[in-house]
Amino acid sequence: MHTSNYWIGHFKANAFQKRVDWDKFPEISEAEINTILSSLQAWQLGETSEGLHLIAAATKYANKVNDQAYIEAIKLFIKEEQKHGGNLGRYLDKINKARIKKDWGDSLFRKIRYFNTSMELWTLAVITVESTAQIFYQALKNATNCSLLKQICTDILIDEAYHITFQTERMDMIFQHKSSFSKLWRAPAYKVFFYATSLLVWFAHKKIFNAGGLDFKSYCRKMRYKYARTLKTITATSGYIQFA
Repeated sequence: MHTSNYWIGHFKANAFQKRVDWDKFPEISEAEINTILSSLQAWQLGETSEGLHLIAAATKYANKVNDQAYIEAIKLFIKEEQKHGGNLGRYLDKINKARIKKDWGDSLFRKIRYFNTSMELWTLAVITVESTAQIFYQALKNATNCSLLKQICTDILIDEAYHITFQTERMDMIFQHKSSFSKLWRAPAYKVFFYATSLLVWFAHKKIFNAGGLDFKSYCRKMRYKYARTLKTITATSGYIQFA
């Protein structure tokens, strides 16, 4: 289990990593663009949030548990997510495609988070979305022959692996401070949220998942693995009987 100061150091050091060669020309076919464009635009929009509501929730939580460094860690986490949005946007600019201003999935998520002040719910949501993001960006990488886009995806995938660890460790801290009764109902609630959100992501972006070599069965198998490595690991000691 890492401290907030550890994560501050990680995010600051990672900011100096340059994994994308922007001198590369985006060699992408029209057929590939037709397959990936709408999803690429949607995820680019989703990665550009200012994170003000998340920062507010993190501040409230940090004051409660006396971990002021966590606020800075969250701000650096948000900055790294914004880097992803910036890179995807820069790629869209290079292929002369628009950065969209509105997407139904992003709008839904923004409406939900507008009213959310709970660090627990924020962390649950981020773990779930980051888990789907890992599968999405791997599928996007597999679906294109453009080396520049592949580099962008690789950079995001490296970051996301650390993001999931960062969020899962915090979720474990939050969960373990709940009462035994509270843990019992939270365990199945987390699972329902995780898989319901996973289904929404599949139906919104199944064209890219398919292009990246995933059918629905293989996507579900990967999401079960993500759940087992994150939320199931946390809730396994709650007394709630887990099912695969």
